[in-house]
Amino acid sequence: MAQYSNKHSQFVKIAFVAVLGCVAVAQALIVEVKDGNRTCIKAELSASLSIVYSTSNATSTASLPLPDSATLGSSSSCGGAGRAPWLAVAFGSGHSLGLGFSSDGNQYSVDNLTLEYNLSDSALFPDASGSGLVTLSTASTGILAGINTTYRCVSDSVVRLGGDGVSVTFSNVKMEAYMPVDDLSLNETICTADRSVTTQVLPTTPPKTSAVTTGPAPTPPGNPERGNYTVTNSNGTICLLARMGLQLNLTYTPSSLNTTIQQIMNLQPNQMRNTGSCGQSSATLWLLEEDTNTNLSFSFALNTTTNKYHLSAISLTAAWPDMSEPFSGSNGSLDYLRGTLGRSYMCSAEQTLFVLSNFSLNTFQLQVQPFGVSGDQFGAAEECQLDEDNMLIPIIVGAALAGLVLIVLVAYLIGRKRSHAGYQTI
Repeated sequence: MAQYSNKHSQFVKIAFVAVLGCVAVAQALIVEVKDGNRTCIKAELSASLSIVYSTSNATSTASLPLPDSATLGSSSSCGGAGRAPWLAVAFGSGHSLGLGFSSDGNQYSVDNLTLEYNLSDSALFPDASGSGLVTLSTASTGILAGINTTYRCVSDSVVRLGGDGVSVTFSNVKMEAYMPVDDLSLNETICTADRSVTTQVLPTTPPKTSAVTTGPAPTPPGNPERGNYTVTNSNGTICLLARMGLQLNLTYTPSSLNTTIQQIMNLQPNQMRNTGSCGQSSATLWLLEEDTNTNLSFSFALNTTTNKYHLSAISLTAAWPDMSEPFSGSNGSLDYLRGTLGRSYMCSAEQTLFVLSNFSLNTFQLQVQPFGVSGDQFGAAEECQLDEDNMLIPIIVGAALAGLVLIVLVAYLIGRKRSHAGYQTI
């Protein structure tokens, strides 16, 4: 049974800077989930919640911290028997925040963030036009770390839920799941946002060697092979279909050079394993290429109000033999591959999905459907703007050529008529 650690406070302590200008000093949440005397999840973090809700006249925003009276939710668990590890915090009049974890044996991630809030709480949601509990969840958290390491992220990280103006902002995070011992590991996986923040120190004497330089642009390896990927529900039905060629574009420092290089690599479908998960408003596709220690995930979000979906997050870990250190990066605030529930998104043209300053992904002949799959076939396709533009160009050229032919023909007929007008009949 899950319980609080006896070494720490019995309450979750989080504060935030309110949108309306009320400032509070942020304190870290320190909470543990245990199975008997064994700790399986430990988290130290700060967070704030922002919830847009409907009123009788328009909309309003509730901004709140998890209060000092928050308690560990009864659903918290170390997992087992088909259940995933789960950390839940309950507060106020029926509100709760939950984090669900998964692992592939090499790394773990938060692949389910669920917020449940009660619109009947008039103190928090004054003049709300609705009532009762609202539950929103997302698989796009960007929280990913190696097994037996602590995930650390000091920078603010905003996770949006449901696309309806609801978000959770995490900061000063230190967290570990699937723990082999009762305290956080000294080995850490640093989030991308923290790694991108650097401090420049000016030298007091001129350096003897030049600074790190960027190597020449790589030669593209050609178009990648197109792979077919599926994700199935627990009952065996297909819930996500994808067909695409994938090309990674990474910038990193090799172990043998003092130079940052850019590497373009095609992913080989016949060398990849895929898995994933599907929910009511979120779906995730994981791709693992074991030969190159490359793990790539795509997370999709569905707006259940508009029945529109989009690619909301991409995560990548890679440990290539020439890397000075493994690459780990993710972005949970993307808006690519937008489609309609029950239909597929298709883009035959090459398109580039920019994820981070040092990581982008090129797709080729892509077709994907993360929601509303019927059987094992894609729904009617909604084509991307690139394909529409590519079709428009030959139409414009053809129309221009037809217009030119018509102009020449008209000019010829007018000239012929004028030449006949110069003669008189005798």
